[in-house]
Amino acid sequence: MSAREAETAQEPRPYWEQFDPTCGTREPRAWVISDAPRLSLNGSWRFRLSPTARIEADVADVDLDDSGWDQLPVPSHWQLHGYGAPAYTNVRYPIPLDPPHVPDENPTGDYRREFDLPKGWAGERILLRFEGVDSIARVWLNGHELGLTAGSRLPTEFDVTARVRADAPNLLSVRVHQWSAGTYLEDQDMWWMSGIFRDVTLLLRPAGSIDDYFVHAGYDHATGMGTLLVDTSTPARVVIPELGIDIPDGRSVTVPVEPWSAELPRLYDGELVGSSERIPLRIGFRTVVVDDGIITANGRRVLFRGVNRHEFDPDTGRTLDEQTMVRDVVLMKQHNINAVRTSHYPPHPRFLELCDEYGLWVIDECDLETHGFSPDDPVPNPLNPVRDPRWQSALVDRMRRMVERDKNHPSVIIWSLGNECGPGDNLRAMVEWTRARDSSRLIHYERDFTAEHVDIYSRMYLTHAEVELIGRHQEEPLDDPILDAHRRQLPFIVCEYAHAMGNGPGGLTEYQELFEQYPRCQGGFVWEWIDHGIRTTDAEGREIFAYGGDFGEELHDGNFVADGLLFPDRTPSPGLIEFKKVVEPVRILPSATSVHISNLHDVRDLAHLRFEWILEAEGIPVATGSLEVPSVASGESIVVPLPLLPPTDAETWLTVRAVLGEATPWARAGHEIAWGQVQRGSAPPRRASPVVAPTRDGTTIAFGGTRFDSSTGALHHLDGLEVESPLLELWRAPIDNDRPFSWEPLEPSWRELGLDRLHSRVSRVAMEDDCLVVRTRVAAAASESGIETTYRWTADSTGLDLAVAITPVGQWNDVILPRLGLRMSVPEQLGTVDWFGRGPGEAYPDTRRAARVGRFSSSVDDLQTPYVYPQENGSRIDTRWVSLTDDEGGGLRISGSFAFTARRWTTADLDAAKHTAELVRRDRVWLDLDLAQNGVGSAACGPGALPQYVLRPTATRFSLRFERIR
Repeated sequence: MSAREAETAQEPRPYWEQFDPTCGTREPRAWVISDAPRLSLNGSWRFRLSPTARIEADVADVDLDDSGWDQLPVPSHWQLHGYGAPAYTNVRYPIPLDPPHVPDENPTGDYRREFDLPKGWAGERILLRFEGVDSIARVWLNGHELGLTAGSRLPTEFDVTARVRADAPNLLSVRVHQWSAGTYLEDQDMWWMSGIFRDVTLLLRPAGSIDDYFVHAGYDHATGMGTLLVDTSTPARVVIPELGIDIPDGRSVTVPVEPWSAELPRLYDGELVGSSERIPLRIGFRTVVVDDGIITANGRRVLFRGVNRHEFDPDTGRTLDEQTMVRDVVLMKQHNINAVRTSHYPPHPRFLELCDEYGLWVIDECDLETHGFSPDDPVPNPLNPVRDPRWQSALVDRMRRMVERDKNHPSVIIWSLGNECGPGDNLRAMVEWTRARDSSRLIHYERDFTAEHVDIYSRMYLTHAEVELIGRHQEEPLDDPILDAHRRQLPFIVCEYAHAMGNGPGGLTEYQELFEQYPRCQGGFVWEWIDHGIRTTDAEGREIFAYGGDFGEELHDGNFVADGLLFPDRTPSPGLIEFKKVVEPVRILPSATSVHISNLHDVRDLAHLRFEWILEAEGIPVATGSLEVPSVASGESIVVPLPLLPPTDAETWLTVRAVLGEATPWARAGHEIAWGQVQRGSAPPRRASPVVAPTRDGTTIAFGGTRFDSSTGALHHLDGLEVESPLLELWRAPIDNDRPFSWEPLEPSWRELGLDRLHSRVSRVAMEDDCLVVRTRVAAAASESGIETTYRWTADSTGLDLAVAITPVGQWNDVILPRLGLRMSVPEQLGTVDWFGRGPGEAYPDTRRAARVGRFSSSVDDLQTPYVYPQENGSRIDTRWVSLTDDEGGGLRISGSFAFTARRWTTADLDAAKHTAELVRRDRVWLDLDLAQNGVGSAACGPGALPQYVLRPTATRFSLRFERIR
């Protein structure tokens, strides 16, 4: 016996430090809302917070005067109501790593509320159900202890029949501790927040009621027949009128059915009828297996276009109402998402009902993560709960409670053991129990890279090259040939990839191409769905979305908690718009005379879609129409001829869109599913205008009404418009994927090179022929390397032309540049932006799939992307021209081939800000006119930009034209 074990054996641990403290609870069962009476105990509870757990259990005293206690809503987190504060860590535990012990400083919340037993309930069996309490709760009713519950995001029921009173108000008392032994099982990269955060309900269970049931509904794709068997705890009849089914429980029946899938979520409504209770059934027939190394549903390969979803709201934390859950599901469906991994715990049970109804494949994940034990270390930590046998019963209990609660959802096709715990024998025990209870679903776990006990080979944050090797069955072999052979036969998913932190993720297109090319690679789940920014105010009273460190935490991981496809207020980010385009289930490739349409759905044909086209000349509609597209089966393609299109005399693009023909529960008719574009005509050459020669007048060089400084060559006035001269710019406000914590940090080397603090020297200003030639050299202090730039200005009667030649000098061999372009500014009145190029949203070299060519308009303010942590944003790529105008329509037009950003603050302002509220409007509009930027990648957690998107210093040329608008 070790010294630690001896200590543990001699000193009894308090209940909050026990490995498996749950007691007094009922057996777990399926979540259901039947016609039996129920009473919600949600609402305002009396509340008291103490700094430690070692306090008298007076919360249960029926005579305790709690009139001076505060009021706290249930469900909620107490930290979001002024009691303590949220804290964010990703991997590190916010308490000492001393399992199963926790600090004496253990905030403890006492809850009390009274309720009256409804009339007619007396003498019946009555249950008290908690859907979620963080992290451990001790419960009393009328002064009598009911028991203990741990497992924060799992349900617990107590039988209170013997303790509830019908003739007087009932006092329910709950003591909740912030820290417990269970904390070591719940290190899940999210805010640490405590309390009764899910529903509390009193349930009447009449004699003969159906305590539990298990729906088995398989589908044989070869025959089109569905087989239904419902096991129940109490005799009942299974009634499905649409299928003509009226059978006793436990009897199997086979009938013709339409299968359930994420694309066609066919549900058959029925009832489970007992002697005293009727339970509504929503049956989805489907069979999910691994067939020859491929995950199939109803005989068809599944390709997951998925996201990882934490439960989060900026105002209520992990307490979500139904409207918010519906909003999540609707947004997923609208953006071509077909799968959810419930990272890293079972969600509110209502969410899974919505997945059944709307159609989403679900990986249901156990409430388990022990990341803070460094499970990937070469020498595994023996105290890691997945390895330490003392934790086994607690881990199996967590798995059991999830499976029993969620076993009747057709959307749930995979059980996941948890996340980032490393390997351990306790995981085997979880698998063994699960297989014995439910053999109809697959089992997933990522962090045992041998995949010894599971049905799927799963990894996270792999490079594209690694994914391709796995797709070819050529991954690095395991040392054990038997395990290696087993793993190579498994299907592969990337359970986390494309880390959606800040500006990004990049490289989605290339991942999707691999998923579509290699059958073994069955898609993945973007990390993650939503930024976990908490809505609050800063010291100046400005509203912000807070992240780690904003609440004075001892330890924190900064804005790593803001890494979602949605902003905290559930506004889609550019990353979500890009993901929708990349994973669109219809591929549309127009050509000169026809359109090639591929159906990438797993099972659905294209009969539900309309195909519309529009021809635009420099963004102006010329002609529109619809295509007659026959129904195309999943996995098939068709070529549809185009009608005769009218000629144009400008750059012209044909856009073909696939839209919903009829409304669905998640979108209106006309909602866009997919689109494709092809260029049909080019812009004619610009007509030559008479050349205007430069003239010198003292300190000024002029081209007509345009003025330059004769000593610096700087442009000051463009035909009466005050401008700040375009100058070479290499810096961007680092994005999260550039920053020091990323896997491929670029910001430190950029700052070491001085790219954020360049000095400029003008070496020549001269009038040569009809040109103004300005030569400069920019370099950082203490650096011999620099960039020599030649600006060659010419003018005609309608505008000003600039040709730029850039030459790196010195040692630039291994350098990656943030950007390469020009920076200038114009008066603040020029606040309306119109452009012809790609849009309407931002795009970067490796996030450009969702940007279509067209004519767009915006205010300068609306061009900004409000990332929770301010960073480079808002670039519009492949711009042909952009105009900035005032309220009267006067201003500036810039033409060429470039990307632009327009802001009311400088890049330095953006670089310095930590929250968007710190970005204060200045009296200018700053423009970046970029020849190129470095790709954004996914390096905040994953690989950086692919080589083809990396910006290297090289000699280059580009040109722009400036025209005054009056």
